[in-house]
Amino acid sequence: MTGVLTKTEALTNLEAYVAAAGRAELVKQVSAKIKELGIQYIYYQFISVTGRVVGKGVPADHWEAIAEKGIQLVYGSMANLFLDRRRNYIGYGPEAAELVAIPDPETFCQLPWDKRVARVFCTCFRNREEELDPGAYLTSDCRGNLRRIHAQFQADHGLHLRHGCEPEMMWLKKGADGLPAGGVTKPNCYHIDQFEELRPVFLRVIEYSKAMGLDMIQGDHEDAPGQLELNFTFDDALRTADRLTTYRQICAQVAREFNLIACFMSKPFMGVSASGCHHNLSLWRGGDDTVQDFGLEQLPGMGETFTYRKGGENTFLPLPGTSRRLPGPIGLNCIGGVIEHLGALTAIGCSTVNSYRRLWDMGLWAPVYADWGYQNRTCGLRVSAPGRFEYRAVDSMVNPYLMAGALLKAFDDGIKRNLDPGEPEQRNLYEAMEAGKQVKKLPMSLGEAIDRLAEDEVIKSALPGEMYMLYSWYKRDEWERFLATTSNWDMETYLDCLP
Repeated sequence: MTGVLTKTEALTNLEAYVAAAGRAELVKQVSAKIKELGIQYIYYQFISVTGRVVGKGVPADHWEAIAEKGIQLVYGSMANLFLDRRRNYIGYGPEAAELVAIPDPETFCQLPWDKRVARVFCTCFRNREEELDPGAYLTSDCRGNLRRIHAQFQADHGLHLRHGCEPEMMWLKKGADGLPAGGVTKPNCYHIDQFEELRPVFLRVIEYSKAMGLDMIQGDHEDAPGQLELNFTFDDALRTADRLTTYRQICAQVAREFNLIACFMSKPFMGVSASGCHHNLSLWRGGDDTVQDFGLEQLPGMGETFTYRKGGENTFLPLPGTSRRLPGPIGLNCIGGVIEHLGALTAIGCSTVNSYRRLWDMGLWAPVYADWGYQNRTCGLRVSAPGRFEYRAVDSMVNPYLMAGALLKAFDDGIKRNLDPGEPEQRNLYEAMEAGKQVKKLPMSLGEAIDRLAEDEVIKSALPGEMYMLYSWYKRDEWERFLATTSNWDMETYLDCLP
């Protein structure tokens, strides 16, 4: 009959997701893994607006039922169930429905520090009983948004994003009161002896990382107290974001084992470098997914968790006959897109009040100007090697799902509009500006960055539906709380200034 929906057409997003081709077999494979590994308990986890890992724990013998039905949690968990300064729940009040989180079986992995427990990432949906859009994708699910944004980008351009990140963080001593009591090591950059001081810690991190699919490739001591950077191989955008989240969870566990604090706050100390999370980016055609077993006797999780995309064509590489440093046309368009939208991107990459301490502490490697160059760390973006560029206006507190989605939107705009980034700056940018060069400055406060985001429809599209409402509400409230707070600086500056 004309106008009547078929059974397939009538499926909600949730129903279609559960019934997707091949998923039932993956669910059965996880059941076999649960039995093989002796798993007793599973964390069903998803990611909040700030990048926090939230969810529920359920005994493993309920796996197949939950794989079909999901877990339910209040919508407000996407905003950490956080009250704004006016005592309103951000995003969703207590009257809101409960989301449905459906596990992605391909992300199932055993926890190496307690092999009775596993984790699985989830995709979130609106409640089945909602009057409006029941069972639709939950647009405040940043992880689900990234998957859909990336899929659309691939459909539009035939290209996919591969990126790696540089997750700097600090290992701090824990005082008797549980508060930070300085760094474990001295702020000596690349100092092997200080790196050695943290050897028991980083070897434990590497051990756990290997068991959870992170191909660890290098590490070093950075130039802040207790500051390490341990890198893992770049990959498809969603897997990289999942691995950064996993890495943070691993560090938190190792900190508990050593009675330390794994600090991802960007700038706990002034006068030394902050913790960044530079993103190294490239767009590719083709390639194949390859499972890496890392020499393990058995995979302590599903193959996808240990999978990396290899091969294919890197479209950022220089064209034959051109400069060995100059990115190809697609790469230049993408640089143009990032430079065009760097102000709004800063609201995602530098997402906290504390982030801007990093930008204000001049001379300590953080970028403050919207320009690009070759190996030029005074710029917001640099070509760090042939075939990739490093996005620098991002710190250790970043939500990697939001960041990757926003960068894809900037790339998309750059390609579609054929944006020209201009000539690369090879001078120290501060010297170039003294010589008369005009360069836009990045936002220098969270409040300014949020305003820049509000004006940029391209980057806002990376925060679809309720996501932008949630993010802007959360961050404007954070900024207002800061402005409404009397700090130690206030007391030191004004307490005895009169008479």
